[in-house]
Amino acid sequence: MAFKYFPHTGQDIDEMLARIGVKTLDDLYADVPSQVRLHGDYDLPKAMSEVEVRRYFDDLCRNDRQLTCFAGAGVYDHYTPSLIPYIVERSEFLTSYTPYQAEISQGTLQYIFEYQTMMARLTGMDISNASMYDGTTATAEAVMMAKAVAKKADTVLVSDTVDPKTIAVIKTYAHFHGVCIETVRQDDGATDMAELKRRLGEGGVAGVVVQQPNRYGVIEDYGGLADVCHENKALLIMNCVAADLALLKTPGEWGADIAVGDGQSLGIPMSFGGPSLGYMCCTEKLMRKMPGRIVGQTVDTDGKRAFVLTLQAREQHIRRQKATSNICSNESLMALYVTIYMAVMGKQGLKEAARLSYSGAHYLCDELVKTGHFRLSFDRPFFNEFCMKYDGDVDALRQKLEAEGFLGGVKTSPDEIMFAVTEKRTKDEVDRLVELCK
Repeated sequence: MAFKYFPHTGQDIDEMLARIGVKTLDDLYADVPSQVRLHGDYDLPKAMSEVEVRRYFDDLCRNDRQLTCFAGAGVYDHYTPSLIPYIVERSEFLTSYTPYQAEISQGTLQYIFEYQTMMARLTGMDISNASMYDGTTATAEAVMMAKAVAKKADTVLVSDTVDPKTIAVIKTYAHFHGVCIETVRQDDGATDMAELKRRLGEGGVAGVVVQQPNRYGVIEDYGGLADVCHENKALLIMNCVAADLALLKTPGEWGADIAVGDGQSLGIPMSFGGPSLGYMCCTEKLMRKMPGRIVGQTVDTDGKRAFVLTLQAREQHIRRQKATSNICSNESLMALYVTIYMAVMGKQGLKEAARLSYSGAHYLCDELVKTGHFRLSFDRPFFNEFCMKYDGDVDALRQKLEAEGFLGGVKTSPDEIMFAVTEKRTKDEVDRLVELCK
């Protein structure tokens, strides 16, 4: 069988087959049952010219509808400065991958270092890695860290107010790492602290996972929780929406040991769900247990500023069976994306975007309540996302909104819908949405 783009000649193939002791290429697959092997040609469409391919995708694009997004639940429609795509799409960034001779990639290491610095400041933690795949896997990796630190304790408590998608990934990781996951029930939209403290007092707990804002958009009060965790030799893991930390109390201020979450809210487009970026920050004493890459600053032989990979145990890359995690690569392109976003926005820009999101959400909430068809599910503070009880058909409402050009919230129960507002939503858009909900 000849393949147009393979460089090997028939003689090359014969020599390789002879060397390994088989006669034909088919002999290489002798152990694969015939019933699962493909017999015949691939079912591929006919070849198209470049013009035809472009026309084909243009036709597909015309079928897409751009909806005004009032949905959230982990992915948010935040503003992306036009400068960011221009920079990250440059070939030296877009085509680069993990630098195996890292120290010669000073540009890559520098922006990773800057990313780490910004994330550590945003979360109030000592150190950041660069980086994780997304917020869910970052949280699961933090659970594995807690188990590795505790050694004897094998249970991690997860609040029921953590996003269900995150809990599902945590349980998948835990199943194969010998970690027992126990869920702490919620009380009126917030973690049942009495239940959580009672379970911590029973012992055997390696860590506790909570979320801020939680799955319902509620801002929870975690005052004193870190002390209770530490008194019982457990780590406190906080999953936070990154953008919200511009205004909210940071995990460091709450006394958390590990801060994790998704960085998508820092200017990364929704893009039908990805790619995203997971952040992980921790206290200094835990940095040897942290997966992913960590870049440090030093000086070279001439005394000039330089960047190197540092502060990682050899097990992460070599003695893999003893590693806390086998994540050796990183989402550095998305880390660059977030780094540019935070640099362009600056501290005040991040705060202003967060304030606009907060104000817009509370305005929408008030206006929906005025319609008489909605009421808040929980009488608790929220940031830019909130759950509401609806006295009608939630599915019919969402279909109506979609027909009018709105992605109108996420259904969380048969009679409940969760709305999210970002700085991109205008008062006119909010008012029009409310009018459709009357």
